[in-house]
Amino acid sequence: MEETVQIGNRGDFGLWAIEVAKQIVGEQGFDLAKAARDGTEDDVRAAGNALGQAITNALLEVYDGLLQEAPADAT
Repeated sequence: MEETVQIGNRGDFGLWAIEVAKQIVGEQGFDLAKAARDGTEDDVRAAGNALGQAITNALLEVYDGLLQEAPADAT
């Protein structure tokens, strides 16, 4: 999630969310599936936690972007 994306409406947000989800599943989902097939319970737990952390990071990234765009005088 290194490039900047302008989200101007709900459709833009939906497209962003789909792309981020595909990226996260591609990176973290494979590790989770591999751990479930070949690993120990600790391996599965670690891979599941990494997947959850990737999702959390993506959500916080978009939240932080929303805060930066909010008007300073909004109360």
